[in-house]
Amino acid sequence: MKSKRQVGGHVSASGGVELAIDRGAAIGGNCLQLFSGSPRVWARPELSKFDAKKITAKRAEKGIQSIITHSLYLVNLATEKPDLITKSMVALAFDLKFDAHIHGNGVVVHVGSHQGNGWDVVRERVRNAIAQLVEEAPEGATFLIENAASQKGKIGGNLEEIKWLINEIGTEKLGWCFDTCHAFTAGYSLGKTQHEGSAYTHTAAEEIERLGLWSTLKCVHVNDSRDPFASGRDRHANLGDGLIPPVDLEYFVNLPELEEVPLILEVPGIEQEGPDAENIKRLKKLAHIET
Repeated sequence: MKSKRQVGGHVSASGGVELAIDRGAAIGGNCLQLFSGSPRVWARPELSKFDAKKITAKRAEKGIQSIITHSLYLVNLATEKPDLITKSMVALAFDLKFDAHIHGNGVVVHVGSHQGNGWDVVRERVRNAIAQLVEEAPEGATFLIENAASQKGKIGGNLEEIKWLINEIGTEKLGWCFDTCHAFTAGYSLGKTQHEGSAYTHTAAEEIERLGLWSTLKCVHVNDSRDPFASGRDRHANLGDGLIPPVDLEYFVNLPELEEVPLILEVPGIEQEGPDAENIKRLKKLAHIET
């Protein structure tokens, strides 16, 4: 019996979403992630340039079950700078409209950094910003908070922060995305037992269970790590080429709670051109998916 699990990679949307779908399918994926525009500039394209009917038809043709949008890297909802918060809100509002317009499956967001001020100081500001965005977002849009590697005050390194935001805002338009590299370097083991050297006592799976976060988990970024456990650094590696024990990664991606959750690669690629067929093959092997 052919697996119904979703595996894919982050692909370029240069030339349009339809070409991104072609690229995602070409590497062997049945789901994908993309940017709505350049991730390093504030300017966003016109929504009218995206033909939703053509995108839906192309998805059906290529068997792409989910399209995740990744927000641009410049966003910081924890900032004290009015100009930066305004730009962040405008950019994220566009991505949420884009997500609904193309009938996507969520917008993954790096919420930002408290820049040394501490979570308790900025959490109300972050909550209010996300609450406004999801309230104003069209039906069909979903805001997904991504866990962080914990470097430089990044919000979401501690999974309790994500749980607090989801509980406080309390809407089906809000969920979260789990990144294996970020969790590993933040100090959450991906295996059955917690490793030494972490401030956390629970493994990733134990903590997600303890916090009741499985039901709101909408996407998993499956990445290996170039850096050691609990190092706080965020540098992705190709699957099997990094420092995450393969047995731990295998254990995590085969948890029954992830059976219907898209598994998305954000790895450098064998030729340093991003997620590729080889990494899809490695992911399918880890996830016990017949090819």
